[in-house]
Amino acid sequence: MADLAFVLHSRAYRETSALVDLFTPQGRTRAVLRGARGKAGSLARPFVPLEFELRGRSDLKSIARLEPAGLAYWLEGASLFGGLYLNELLIRLLPAEDAHPDLFDHYAATLPGLAEKRPLEPLLRAFEWRLLCELGYGFPLDVDVHGRPIMPAQRYRLSPEAGFEAVETMQPGLFSGADIQSMAAADWDAPGALMAAKRLMRQALAPHLGDRPLVSRELFMGSVPPR
Repeated sequence: MADLAFVLHSRAYRETSALVDLFTPQGRTRAVLRGARGKAGSLARPFVPLEFELRGRSDLKSIARLEPAGLAYWLEGASLFGGLYLNELLIRLLPAEDAHPDLFDHYAATLPGLAEKRPLEPLLRAFEWRLLCELGYGFPLDVDVHGRPIMPAQRYRLSPEAGFEAVETMQPGLFSGADIQSMAAADWDAPGALMAAKRLMRQALAPHLGDRPLVSRELFMGSVPPR
């Protein structure tokens, strides 16, 4: 029986093969695609829904079958960089062979939005948050670390391991309670909510990504023309 998958990344392996990172409902897995310069190799690219079968008994299995399971999502411009960013997050953060079927469904539902060029930031923030929660790194958006309700006029700092802590003195990287409430409600029309959500996700993801920069983020910044 074939499984569903999306290719996150592939690279040349030996003379005619490729090492392919696949995202499936059963988790992230890496396998060898032999004859990668043929028809199968043309399918081993991101944003194409696929059916695949693996064979072999070693840790590094081979792809026995790879076929399209739907139309490819054509991403370009900022949407392309957004898709590459999601793929890089999954490669960097999702443990191998760790099943997350709901996260897979969320990813599959995000790609049409990217292809249709819906507003990019809400799509990325929603996926980042789902990824954090799926991996057990989420935190409450309605109460602080002491269980007190988030107050709109209060300032908070984020402890990625615990959540929001109220502070009385100004310092870099704080969030207003009003912005946190807007993020909790996904109210992206509220002034400043999307900008605050971007800062929040960067702070929340940083401890798990480590010091190595994200290639997709650097590519996107390099593609933005100077003003």
